[in-house]
Amino acid sequence: MHGCLALVLHAHLPFVRHPEHERFLEESWLFEAITETYVPLVQLLEGWRRDGIPARLTLSLSPTLCSMLRDPLLQDRYLRHLDGLLELAEKEILRTRWEPACHQLALMYHHRFHSIRESYLAWRRDLVLAFKEFQDLGRIEIITCAATHAVLPLLAGHPPSVRAQILVARDHYRACFGREPRGLWLPECAYASGVEAVLREAGVRWFIVETHGLLHATPRPRHGVFAPIFTPNGLAVFGRDPDSAKQVWSRQEGYPGDVRYRDFYRDLGFDLDFEYVQPYLPSPDARGFTGLKYHRVTGPGPEKEIYVRDEALRAAAGHADHFLGARAAQIQGLARIMDRPPLVVAPYDAELFGHWWYEGPEFLDHLVRQTASGQRAVRLTTPQEYLDQNPTQQVAAPAPSSWGEGGHLRAWLNEANQWIIPHLRVAQERMSELARKFPAPAALQERALRQAARELLLAQASDWPFILRTATSPDYARQRVRDHLLRFAELYQQLTGGAVDARWLGPLEETDNLFPDVNWRYWAPL
Repeated sequence: MHGCLALVLHAHLPFVRHPEHERFLEESWLFEAITETYVPLVQLLEGWRRDGIPARLTLSLSPTLCSMLRDPLLQDRYLRHLDGLLELAEKEILRTRWEPACHQLALMYHHRFHSIRESYLAWRRDLVLAFKEFQDLGRIEIITCAATHAVLPLLAGHPPSVRAQILVARDHYRACFGREPRGLWLPECAYASGVEAVLREAGVRWFIVETHGLLHATPRPRHGVFAPIFTPNGLAVFGRDPDSAKQVWSRQEGYPGDVRYRDFYRDLGFDLDFEYVQPYLPSPDARGFTGLKYHRVTGPGPEKEIYVRDEALRAAAGHADHFLGARAAQIQGLARIMDRPPLVVAPYDAELFGHWWYEGPEFLDHLVRQTASGQRAVRLTTPQEYLDQNPTQQVAAPAPSSWGEGGHLRAWLNEANQWIIPHLRVAQERMSELARKFPAPAALQERALRQAARELLLAQASDWPFILRTATSPDYARQRVRDHLLRFAELYQQLTGGAVDARWLGPLEETDNLFPDVNWRYWAPL
């Protein structure tokens, strides 16, 4: 009996859009991910389709990411960013002409950026459309997430907010992909009992939890994390396989730390004269990443050797072979003691492949092609496909869990970010009050109610408390939370005071413009 491998890539970025600035540092998060992860993933799908490779992947696309990918302003700015990369690569081809190793890398980057640009324009700048087409062809399954990636257990004290996060995401998925979402990625894999009722209302059939969320289910699952369970509400729950996670994520043992791979942190934006790289930096006032990196991991010390692309590609192929061999051995051992095909669920942040781990797309390509090359132990599948083929599973109640630090919610509720929670509680109750107060709003009130919903959703995003905990861009995260809460408070005052300021509302609708048809009535208490 063979077994199944479900690769699940979770693609998410916080909603960052600043039309009031010509260039904005944090918008580069999106631009880097498009160049290094999202377009390369589309190119992989195109290659597998061309070569008849029966790849089956699950892709989670968060609503905030889809909103940014389809935004004309950000599409224009991304092309400007990509043209800058091409210009810098051209300058580097000239500058490195007497440095053969770096010269070859400059040529590689120029070719790669040109290929990315061609693919992006071939899909008319709409990567959501590209992924939709591959789903319509049956190549991938796309699932959704909570509307702004809120940690749902932290909203459990206000059930209408949990309901709104899920139903707004469901509506957005329908608008993007023309069908109903069957799976939903719980943000941060954070689960607490009670979320299933809203998932059922949204038509969702399954979700994924961290390993201990399934292993500590009640009663204990007979098959561990290697088969789903059904909750008493009838939803299927899949658990993350710890072994496949460790091989990729572990700082000590994970593949991306191999000395042959490209070093993420060593970048021309820090190595060359500031005046030379300034036009290509995310912010013109400070050094930052350009995306052109000439060094490999080498080792833990500061000294880095020059990156050798061919060696890195051989490493990626070797690691893909090792990963597949480990899954085959794992599955063969499980098959001897299970009465159904073992399932290994391997979820990862999509941005790992290409952005953080530059050779990640090549790893995926080799893995998928080797899986389809005639070996019989491992078959790629999706969670939904596994359910369709194995509809009878044990009933159990998952345990509270997340894939954050310590397996619980410490990353999003701690001394650095706990101040957010009381403010959210007040805003959430006020949103429900507004939903009750306006059964038949006038046109201007309707606009204000929708904008209030957008501001509250954005304030609830998990990204801001996480950034505050990690201290990567704490000032920006703190300001984003404050801005959205203050905007919501002003909208609440205007709506309850009976006078909405249309001249103030218009620019706000232009800035925070996601979910144009958001249903603010979801916050009404049931």
